[in-house]
Amino acid sequence: MSVETVIAGGTLVTATATVEAAVAIDDGSIVGVGSEHSLPDAENRIDATGQLVLPGVVDPHVHADDHVSIDSYQTATSAAALGGVTTVIDFGWQAYDGPESPWDDPAPLAKGVDEKRANAEEALVDFGLHGGILREGEDLFAEIPDLIEAGITSFKMYTAYEFGVSNGYLRRVFDTLADHGAVGVVHTEDDAVCQSLSAELQDAGADDPESYPQSRPPYTEAMAADDAARIARETGGKYYGFHTSCRAAGEVFDQFQEDGSQIRAETCTHYTALDDSIHADRGTLAKIAPPIRSPDDVEAMFEYLERGVLSVVSTDHVAQLRASKEDRPWWEGPYGANSIQVSLPVFHDEAVNERGFSYPFLVRIMCANPAATFGLPNKGTLDPGTDADIVLFDPEKTQTITAEDNASKADYSLYEGRTVTGAVTKTLVRGTVVAEDGDIVAEPGHGRFIEREIPNWDA
Repeated sequence: MSVETVIAGGTLVTATATVEAAVAIDDGSIVGVGSEHSLPDAENRIDATGQLVLPGVVDPHVHADDHVSIDSYQTATSAAALGGVTTVIDFGWQAYDGPESPWDDPAPLAKGVDEKRANAEEALVDFGLHGGILREGEDLFAEIPDLIEAGITSFKMYTAYEFGVSNGYLRRVFDTLADHGAVGVVHTEDDAVCQSLSAELQDAGADDPESYPQSRPPYTEAMAADDAARIARETGGKYYGFHTSCRAAGEVFDQFQEDGSQIRAETCTHYTALDDSIHADRGTLAKIAPPIRSPDDVEAMFEYLERGVLSVVSTDHVAQLRASKEDRPWWEGPYGANSIQVSLPVFHDEAVNERGFSYPFLVRIMCANPAATFGLPNKGTLDPGTDADIVLFDPEKTQTITAEDNASKADYSLYEGRTVTGAVTKTLVRGTVVAEDGDIVAEPGHGRFIEREIPNWDA
């Protein structure tokens, strides 16, 4: 008996341990883990000497080819592959046909999901979809069971912007999702307070980028997170808090998790590696919602990650051009920043090199936890029988981040000029090498749409 590939000579990292071992791959799956001599002969041997062998990163918060991101699926998933991300979860949006779509058009959510699924022909890595709810309509409730059956087992809502939903509608959605075991994910900022603060700052002529965070302070995030958490608890629904940025919002999740409620939350790479000085340094390029916060909030993100209050680090990847964000007041121009290509090396440098967190911690936060949270049992692990999504990572290789290397359509990076130690050298998706030494080496279309299961949050 022989297998297609053996990866040998490296150090395997799982969610619980590091071990000197080899991995055997056949027909897209991991078929064995152990000493190289105990595994079958292989047609192809990948030498991982001096490197870490990690499960592929699972990023559950990625925007591509829609109203907030100019990336195509080819550019976004190329950036993902180069960054060691082997599975992303994007959004199938309700009533979205293009940048000028009216949010209240009665277009079915299933239509948005189908349009995003068609991007599989461009994808380099595997992808799932959250259902994206952009209006309050009765038709959604008839769609939810069929969408869940089709592998869309989480649904996103906003509490801010012109497409935010009311708490009353939020309650109805959580109540429906609870009946099916599906997950409600929410962008939480109190819109009324943010709008009033923004108006006051504009009236005062405070158009400098450093004023932007004052328009969306931590308490607005905590207020909305508290509302969503209370609604989820009362309905018995699963609630996952997107892009937690501050100590105040983390405290909300900490309090609600004490009683066993099915409430989980993430933070993003930029909230762990950057602080609010970025607004002076990078100007409106750093306009993200919620804003990048204070140094104390950065510390809080690591405190809550260490304690498990926050269990995932995502990217909230959004591609925009420098020209669309710069040379205008902060209240104009789009939100968001791209980072999927550098998230793993940046978080590794900050968490492991600078703060002394372990490699199993890194794998839990970026691979195992997001896969388990969102119903992807074959992802985020090196267990035999699961998908051979594997990253070779050189923990000693130093690189300086520059937007010139972007595979994304974005032409800037918030990490421009930052030197980090640790680099992805090879990325495999279902046993196929898709990225190697900074180059894409697979054809678009290798990535597949993944139908996700209802996750078990009691495990």
